[in-house]
Formats: sequence, structure tokens, C-alpha cells
Amino acid sequence: MANTETALKDAMTSIEGATGVALVDYTSGMALGTLGGGKDFNLEVAAAGNTDVVRAKLRTMEHLGLKDEIEDILITLGTQYHMIRLLRARGGNGLFLYLVLDSGRANLAMARHQLKKIEADLEV
Repeated sequence: MANTETALKDAMTSIEGATGVALVDYTSGMALGTLGGGKDFNLEVAAAGNTDVVRAKLRTMEHLGLKDEIEDILITLGTQYHMIRLLRARGGNGLFLYLVLDSGRANLAMARHQLKKIEADLEV
């Protein structure tokens, strides 16, 4: 089992094209850990903003009566992919991994597979 710091480092080093990663509490909007980003991309702000995305999707599923769980949410931009992976592991309720990828270097299928593996190994 990996802790938060190890999981974030693993995401940055093992996922091709990763430029930033965060573990986020979507109940509060706070990032519990971040790695990457930079002066042109504030992961703390992005993490907080993406809590609204997760909350909106959960609310919509509730209104529709969908009895299912969100695995991933993918947002594609011109030069970036933003992947949100809700944690299902023990103790992960209310948390998600947020991954930012350079679309020119990333392989979405491999990134999703690797993020799923990291999420499964993460001990919160």
C-alpha cells in the first residue's frame, strides 16, 4: 500500500505526459497533496474547481436515479487532458485523484490504466 506522497510521485513518473497530480477531498475542495503544476498552472485552484465537476455529476446521477459509481471523468482541452478518478479503496470516500496530462505526449488508455492501479494501491 502506498501513502499519498508515494502515489503522487508514482503518477508523475510512471504516466507518460503527466504534468501535475493531486489528491483532492471533494467535500471540502481542498487538495490533500499535489505534485507538479507550476507558475502557469496552479494545481490547488484546479483541484478546488474540479470538486464542482464531481459534485455536479454526482447530483445529476442522483436526479436521474442512477445507481452506479463514477470511475473516471475526462476533460479534453486543446493541449491538455484532465482526468478525475474517484477513490473506491477503503478510506477513500469523498476523495479523487486529479491528473493533468500533456495531450501531445500522453496515451489516455495507458494513463487511465496506470491511474487505476495507483488508486488501488493508495492507502488513505
